Amino acid sequence: MAPGMSLYSVNAILILSSEDGSRIFSKWYSPPHQAANQQPSSTAAPASAQNPFADKTAQVRFEKALLQKTAKQTGDILLFDNRIVLYKMEADVAIYVVGGVEENEILLYNVLLALRDALHLLFKQSVDKRTIIENYDLVSLAIDEIVDDGVVLETDPTIIVQRCSKAPNQDTNLGRIDPFTEQGMNNLAQIGKSKILEWMR
Repeated sequence: MAPGMSLYSVNAILILSSEDGSRIFSKWYSPPHQAANQQPSSTAAPASAQNPFADKTAQVRFEKALLQKTAKQTGDILLFDNRIVLYKMEADVAIYVVGGVEENEILLYNVLLALRDALHLLFKQSVDKRTIIENYDLVSLAIDEIVDDGVVLETDPTIIVQRCSKAPNQDTNLGRIDPFTEQGMNNLAQIGKSKILEWMR
């Protein structure tokens, strides 16, 4: 692996209101441990210097400045505060993927597109602030399917949507559910849970 490269590619995934800059969704990642070739020493930088956005006030300050910088831009990539930022504007929200300056821009761009396309498939309508807030659980699940602890797991939006779609209605034909897939097991468990709750009432 080339020096400076890591599995931990994503520093943050942000969804901000483009109207007032308020946080709709914000998830910041930091590597769980040091790289094997880094030895802790007394001259090592403090944790706050290694991760300058460790506290919420620094994160919010970064997010507000980022929105101001990108509000009038037409591109979708930016070098901001020594970080690579890829972004898309959707209706009244701005979606950001933030990575280190040494990270692969194409990988980060694929993460951004996967998130945007997965949200369009999940909502089957416009991706806007109200829809994201009403379906916050699905947004959170989709982001967790794409990135875990800063490591990119999946960039295919159809697979992401399959993994985090809602359980079927109670009138679903049980013969059509494949019990040997993760989604099938989740659907059967959800149906069983609802049947038990009905029986207990």
